[in-house]
Amino acid sequence: MDLVFALVFFVGAAPFWTLMIVAPRWRWTRRIMSTPWSATLPLVFWFPFAIPRMADLLPAVARPQLPVWQELLTDPAVMTFTWAQIIAWDLFVGRWMWLDSRERGISPLVMAPVLVLAIMLSPIAVPLYLVLRHFVGRGRLSAPEPAARATVSV
Repeated sequence: MDLVFALVFFVGAAPFWTLMIVAPRWRWTRRIMSTPWSATLPLVFWFPFAIPRMADLLPAVARPQLPVWQELLTDPAVMTFTWAQIIAWDLFVGRWMWLDSRERGISPLVMAPVLVLAIMLSPIAVPLYLVLRHFVGRGRLSAPEPAARATVSV
């Protein structure tokens, strides 16, 4: 189970984070990250562990109570699918920040540390990015990137 827990991040999310941080201007990064499906790969690990536990999971989410969740999270499989859900959400939010920063012309050098923070502590990275986009992005959208511009030939 330890291996699967680690694979959730290293297989399901790390390749996408690497593209956004290390190769932010590569056209394939834009192409891959433009689809919201890029944030769903960690959920491949969610389904096989969550589906067999639906009888316990549905009541726990329908009427959340701390003792119930404490008990559920002692099961390594439940912790693994919860981790997969967290990783997928962080990637979805990081993807949004990356796409938004590209549209606003915020430098990838400025965004790299924010994205690294989003990997580790997205509840801190999101408000930080919102402040950053206000001051660095000036709250406005820049012109589209060259690859996204339409060309007209005469």
